[in-house]
Amino acid sequence: MGLVLDIVRSVPRTADANGVPVASEGAVPRSLGMSRAALASHGFDGKAGQTLVVPVASGPTLIAVGIGKPSELSAAVLRNAAAAFLRAAGKRAHLTTSLADVEGVDARTAAQAVVEGVGLANYRYVGLKNDKTGSPASTLSLIVGQARAASARVGADRAAVITEAACLARELANTPPAYLTARMMADKAAELGAATGLTVEVFNRDQLVEMGCGGIVGVNAGSVEPPRMVRLSYTPKNPNGHVVLVGKGVMYDSGGISLKPSDAFHIVMKMDMSGAAAVLATMSTLKALKCKTAVTGYLMCTDNMPSGSALKLGDVLTMRNGKTVEIHNTDAEGRLILADGLSLAAESKPDAIVDIATLTGAVLGALGEKIAGVLGNNQGWVDQVRAAGTRADEPTWQLPLAREYRKLLDSNVADMRNIGGPYAGTITASLFLDEFTAGVPWAHIDMAGTMKVDSDDAWLAKGATGYGTRLLIELVTNFAPIS
Repeated sequence: MGLVLDIVRSVPRTADANGVPVASEGAVPRSLGMSRAALASHGFDGKAGQTLVVPVASGPTLIAVGIGKPSELSAAVLRNAAAAFLRAAGKRAHLTTSLADVEGVDARTAAQAVVEGVGLANYRYVGLKNDKTGSPASTLSLIVGQARAASARVGADRAAVITEAACLARELANTPPAYLTARMMADKAAELGAATGLTVEVFNRDQLVEMGCGGIVGVNAGSVEPPRMVRLSYTPKNPNGHVVLVGKGVMYDSGGISLKPSDAFHIVMKMDMSGAAAVLATMSTLKALKCKTAVTGYLMCTDNMPSGSALKLGDVLTMRNGKTVEIHNTDAEGRLILADGLSLAAESKPDAIVDIATLTGAVLGALGEKIAGVLGNNQGWVDQVRAAGTRADEPTWQLPLAREYRKLLDSNVADMRNIGGPYAGTITASLFLDEFTAGVPWAHIDMAGTMKVDSDDAWLAKGATGYGTRLLIELVTNFAPIS
């Protein structure tokens, strides 16, 4: 995360900037030295996310941070306000704020939200740049009263783990494809798994062929880079259930023979592994967060490239569960690799499965860039996924798993085909995936629209968002048995 955290009772001498929360109504904190009328004269009225830098003769720069109406205060408001404070602080390195000490949100929740807001907004992808300046802030001190300090520490520590994971997912998705192949992703998973108490198994192409994973092997056929499947396992003592996460890890998606146009969206197809990045990042937190649920993660990693050996239209693949699929579009490849992962997940008879993938352009058309689509075969499980997204402020919207559209996937030569026509693409893709769940409670998160942002936006930093990491952490650490 790049931040040293501390819980303090007053402004530290080392602070460069002090964020002072100001509601849109009620008294203004005396520490600002300005009346509400004076603040208003500078265009600041305390709306959530507003900031105003207040000149001071000495000491840390004061920054008024709007938190909106006290009656509408929430973790999401505090997270956004903390991110706004970080951005208003500019290049100041040592930050302090009393945002986690406001009334209306419990101390643990408030501290977690504030640390997440600052930490996530502080992220910068340095990558291959010669300028390695990176993130501006290095220290964050939360000013919290004695009665709230212990709970605030718990929330801040949890946020540090979660934020580091989300930034890891961003870092992986932002990495150029030549610098993060399927093999490199597997190596990273093995290294991270060993450091975070996970059991890690890596499967190469020959093993995948022997296992009957025709989807990932078929998609990989056009690439000089071999595929990798990684299985990560976390098993606590006396688990309260078992959840399997399956992440799409197309390290670079050219579309294969069904070549994508050379446009701005094609350029970001290095991010087509964002689902696998979210699963890996989530798995890395479970021991630190003392998750009580057993969790297995599958990373389904391969390129999708055109060549003389590439998958062809009309080819038929046999998936792990034995079903045959006729290929009508090689750019509908994510569902093919997820099919193998879901089949393996279902074989272990878990309590629930969730897959996450940058799967369809259709979901982008339906829900835009801020909301992911969710579909599933069990409403109770879908409700848990959506609730986790709400708590994490990673929004979702449920689309129907309309089974009357299943006939659109019918094939004359195989059990099914891999696309369903020009309409309802997110639904037909989900119906395809459901064929491999064996009736286990399952939810599918289509994050194609939410995988990136083109500019800084609240706690989101330009580039890959790491979407799904915080949602999945919330989901598995709060898992409840499904009736």
